[in-house]
Amino acid sequence: MKLPKMKFTAAGDMLIQRLISTEYEGFRAVSDYIRKGDARFFNFESIIYREGIWGNQFNGGSFHNSDPRTLKIAQEYGFNMMTFANNHTFDWGYGGLTSTLDALKNTDFVHSGVGMNLDEAAAPAYLDTPTGRVALISMTSSFCNPAAMAGKQSRRTPGRPGVNALRTIRYMEVTKDQFDVINEISECSGVNADLAISRAEGYAPLKENDNTVELGGHIRFRLGEKTKYHIELNESDMKRLEKSIIEAKAQADYILISIHGHEVAGNAKENPADFLVEFAHRCIDMGAHAVLGHGPHLLRPLEIYKNRPIFYSLGDFMLHNESVTFAPEDMYEKYGLTSDDPISEIYRKRSRNYTVGLLTDHRMMEAVIPYFEMEDGELTHLELLPIELGYGEPRYRLGNPRICTDRGIIERYAQMSASYGTEIKIGEDGIGIVTLNKE
Repeated sequence: MKLPKMKFTAAGDMLIQRLISTEYEGFRAVSDYIRKGDARFFNFESIIYREGIWGNQFNGGSFHNSDPRTLKIAQEYGFNMMTFANNHTFDWGYGGLTSTLDALKNTDFVHSGVGMNLDEAAAPAYLDTPTGRVALISMTSSFCNPAAMAGKQSRRTPGRPGVNALRTIRYMEVTKDQFDVINEISECSGVNADLAISRAEGYAPLKENDNTVELGGHIRFRLGEKTKYHIELNESDMKRLEKSIIEAKAQADYILISIHGHEVAGNAKENPADFLVEFAHRCIDMGAHAVLGHGPHLLRPLEIYKNRPIFYSLGDFMLHNESVTFAPEDMYEKYGLTSDDPISEIYRKRSRNYTVGLLTDHRMMEAVIPYFEMEDGELTHLELLPIELGYGEPRYRLGNPRICTDRGIIERYAQMSASYGTEIKIGEDGIGIVTLNKE
């Protein structure tokens, strides 16, 4: 059966921490572009706060908290699909997670990636449009601590609320000389004594083999040919994803995969970790039609794989990173302060008097909104609207998207995407047009 022609728009991280006027100059142009799509996606980089919930011991970098009315603002931009499966889902523990799920019940947003148990978090969510049906499956490889992962229910106990986590296996490959030194350090220091006792008592799994060694149960080293840090996909999580895609194939025309991943390859933040590339390819191989990446707060390359788009990161759609108005005491203590101090002092100290951080880097305030068309499962058109978030404006005013007429954003995006075989040309209107090599 031939799949219908459908249109899509997408945005990256909407880190909204203050209520804004939807009449600001530039709002309508951005909204009109987003509304070109039948399916219109974004990542909500926050939670909906309610009185009485407390901050988690861990957070995704700050304790993000948004007014329920921010979801209305997102709707006014035109979005109809979203996720909040990311490293901030658990900033306010289970209270913040459930308050956000409750708030979403009062909206028309289709959302996935977070649920009251693992099955619910992993399930596809469906958007019905006049032209066709779209499934959204969301995962996150970046989450603030293992407790944020949803748990599966058993025959006698309910599941645990959380995110649809994409876990990874991490280890250092080292040479024989390096391995021998690490082994000697481990034995002489006694750093693994607790781990050895736990293994002897059956609480920890046995050592894999003589070619592995750990330091305190945290860093694992494997004997190999070279020195390299490895991050590998957890196959049980990939199997769960495959089942979700199989289900979505039976229920929808098109399947979108959302992935929140901060992890890098090498030293450049623009380079997605190798496992994220493998993940995206496998999603397409399983039957997904597009992969929508976000997380590192800046653009990452675009790849056209099997004539389907992979956006390794769409950058920031909105960035109110220093507009948080309250936080738990832990956040103050981290910077040598107390809650008697103005919360702005946290951000002044963290940014070293406003000289470092996201708001001092223009790359964090430059993004694209893709508009793409697909017919019978194949990409037929893809263009990229450049947006900017007011770099250089006062912190209380910056962070809201406007169309950017400067060609520099698309030029930089084209340059980083070229290594993935993607060609992007710039039209007279400043919009990037992706060359599609249809075979």
